[in-house]
Amino acid sequence: MYTHNLNPIIFDFGILSLRWYSLAYIAGILLGWWYGKKIISLINNRGQNNYDLNLFDDFITYVIISIIIGGRLGYVFFYNASYFIANPIEIFFIWNGGMSFHGGLIGLIFATIIFSKKKNFNNLVLLDVVACVAPIGIFFGRLANFINSELYGKPTDLPWAVTFPLVDPKARHPSQIYEALLEGLLLFLILNFLIRKLTYKKGITAASFLIFYSMFRIISEFYREPDLQVGYILNYISMGSLLSFFMLVIGITMYFKIK
Repeated sequence: MYTHNLNPIIFDFGILSLRWYSLAYIAGILLGWWYGKKIISLINNRGQNNYDLNLFDDFITYVIISIIIGGRLGYVFFYNASYFIANPIEIFFIWNGGMSFHGGLIGLIFATIIFSKKKNFNNLVLLDVVACVAPIGIFFGRLANFINSELYGKPTDLPWAVTFPLVDPKARHPSQIYEALLEGLLLFLILNFLIRKLTYKKGITAASFLIFYSMFRIISEFYREPDLQVGYILNYISMGSLLSFFMLVIGITMYFKIK
């Protein structure tokens, strides 16, 4: 059993501090930016199209804004709507409660569609690229959740259990690590295998992201404590599982429609 003693703050100079959570976002965006251009180059080299790599540089601004706005609004409406209706000013305090992955994904999809139409960039191709790089950010984000002692798992007596002193003395599943490995590393390998296949078809990788992420998230939710203010829906289903189920249905529908 491991006792969590990691400091979420890398350095603190009073008015200036840097947290692992912030660094995770920065690393995810920068690596995703670099790797996204690699994926576009791969598509171009196949002779299917000739997309301007510089357009992806412009797209990053859309990505950052959409993730922040969508992620925050997703948390507000999916996880604590009544509180924020009573305290609307706190919607802007993103450190209070944080953000929702599903909300960020919805924001990113809308941003991708808007950018594609504005720049005449095929939206399915751009969604495929986003799907390939998203697990990078998810991986770093879940590791940051672990460092922050948040989104922790249910009590367990397994040998790799973790005690989070900031939470309670119970030994718990390191559900953040489960999600980093499933939704981050494994999902990255699957999607990048699909997009590199010679039989690549536009949109299939994006649909596969929705399908596989949803399945991995639902599996992880079995080991993760539900959000305290939400609990379980119908005593069994967490909000994360419910949102992932709808995401799974959309992914399957999209997959067969493209096929």
